[in-house]
Amino acid sequence: MDALLKKFCPRIDFDCYEDFHANFSIDIPGDFNFAYDVVDAWAHIEPEKRALHWIDDKEAERFQTFDDIAQMSDQLAAAMTNKLGLVKGDIVLLILRQRWEYWALAVALMKMGVVFVPGSVQMTAKDLAFRAEAAGFKTIIAVDDPYVVQQVEACCAAGADISNKVLVQQAAGVGEDGAAEAAGWTTFDELLTCDVPAWERPSGASATTAEDTLMLYFTSGTTGQPKMVHHTHAHPLGHITTAKYWQQVQEDALHFSVTDSAWAKFGWGKIYGQWICGAGVFAYDWDSFVPARLLEKLQDYDIATFCAPPTMYRFMLQEDVASFDLSSVVNYATAGEPLNAEVTNKWEAFTGKKIREGFGQSESTVMIATWPWLEPRPGSLGKPDPLYNIRLLVEYDPQGEPYLRPREADIGQEGAICVTGLKEGYPPGLFTGYYRCEEKSADALGGSYYNLGDMAWRDIDGYLTFVGRNDDVIKASGYRIGPFEVESALISHPAVVESAVTAAPDPVRGTVVKADVVLAKDFRPSEELVHELQEHVKKVTAPYKYPRIICFVDELPKTLGGKIKRAEIRKKNEDST
Repeated sequence: MDALLKKFCPRIDFDCYEDFHANFSIDIPGDFNFAYDVVDAWAHIEPEKRALHWIDDKEAERFQTFDDIAQMSDQLAAAMTNKLGLVKGDIVLLILRQRWEYWALAVALMKMGVVFVPGSVQMTAKDLAFRAEAAGFKTIIAVDDPYVVQQVEACCAAGADISNKVLVQQAAGVGEDGAAEAAGWTTFDELLTCDVPAWERPSGASATTAEDTLMLYFTSGTTGQPKMVHHTHAHPLGHITTAKYWQQVQEDALHFSVTDSAWAKFGWGKIYGQWICGAGVFAYDWDSFVPARLLEKLQDYDIATFCAPPTMYRFMLQEDVASFDLSSVVNYATAGEPLNAEVTNKWEAFTGKKIREGFGQSESTVMIATWPWLEPRPGSLGKPDPLYNIRLLVEYDPQGEPYLRPREADIGQEGAICVTGLKEGYPPGLFTGYYRCEEKSADALGGSYYNLGDMAWRDIDGYLTFVGRNDDVIKASGYRIGPFEVESALISHPAVVESAVTAAPDPVRGTVVKADVVLAKDFRPSEELVHELQEHVKKVTAPYKYPRIICFVDELPKTLGGKIKRAEIRKKNEDST
């Protein structure tokens, strides 16, 4: 048990959070490469160990062991080197949803030292062109969704310099009628079956080091154009705490994180830490999100640990959760957006287990979480990860003037979540900059600490509670109002599934609190309901925080990664005045 984990962690068992925080550490080999040192290592130690259990909505199912992944990735690495001409340092865009081929392809690219950029099937030709120019990739590997193929072709027709197009075919799709081949696509099956020399781990200048570039994530772009987050080959090791101590994955059991391969959450929950810990990954490549169907998968596939965004818990709670047998699940986790206390309270009432919250960014691994030794507190993020020296810093005085040196926030006082001590020791898992953007990299990481741009406060026991993005905090009538607190108050009413609270211009007060609300399926918009929700918020939280404007909407605008676009809502508020 924990055979690989002990190679990287001097100690893995701890008596309490304080012991964990003081004594957990990771040893990073200078030539660490996840593909060789985790996937191939498991294939050598325990070849038949389950790596992946994959299903889709068309009743397709596939099982893969670590030996399967190791052998397939060797073949793909050799084929992409000899047939496509890819070499170390090249960059490849992957648009693969949750197709089972993603895992083998990503591992193959790691073996080659080729940098990969995850992408969404929802991207337009314009999105692709922007990313191709920004990242400089000339190879696209895509699933054979007709829309995706159309956008790739349109991007190329508009002048993008794409020399390789690889199609991952499904049971039925573009590739079967020859359209993709006629357009100059290579198929995944061709790469998997072509005759190429046996792959061997590169040496010398072709070998990778832990400091070489592994992958680039495009940020979700909630404010302006997305940036490219740069992660090195050391990044997967930072996810040991993500998987073992927050998600609490079990060796030889299935972990199920709900996420598409386009998002950083995929790295958090569907490959790195899970495989280092020897857990199997469960992947459900659905056509559309159906809450009852997701509950069925949890029930029917003996899932041991589960992680999903808060929105999905909220929608699952609209179903009859108590009618599903979820007894196999030993731990529930969530990240991506703050979790409202009402959601975790209801989930515990149905399942007997609280949801453990985790917090971080595309730029990091989990940074704050409710660890095994901590009792989950609804509404709280938990406590800092020992890999990150987290401090809540106050950078400005009450008059808005910057302090000469930021000071640590007092208990109960809002502060910016910051990673300090970067000069003394760089956390494994933290990004090393924004690719091709030296100025923004220097702004973020060039000082003695990294300010995430998120606000939180600490209670007397050391638990951190999220307030909101610094840009999202509402200043109204002399008060600072965190949108998350108002959203949590709203969602505690049975009529509300989710909400987005923003500032709206007001001719008298300057700014007022506005809530865009998605209603539960048994409720209908009315003036009476507006008044009822306003009175409800006044009772749950401080009365001055209640939303003076409430708009009922069918859905909230979200990024491709599922985060609410509050900046877009704010702009709409301003344009409507």
